[in-house]
Amino acid sequence: MRLDHREEALAYAMQFARDLDPQLADKFVGMYVNERTLDYGPDGRSDPPSAGMGHNAGIIPHPVKVDFV
Repeated sequence: MRLDHREEALAYAMQFARDLDPQLADKFVGMYVNERTLDYGPDGRSDPPSAGMGHNAGIIPHPVKVDFV
């Protein structure tokens, strides 16, 4: 699995963390880095429900199309 090197990846990322507490960084990684980080799957690639809310509320003039790269 490509998520097997958490400690090494966290050590690398901490170089850019601007004094972020390592335990907090590890907690963040635990919350947001997972199998869906590697592949959202078809449901993750569909437009999020919030994408059309601005248009539906009359805040923006046209619907929003979300593109995933």
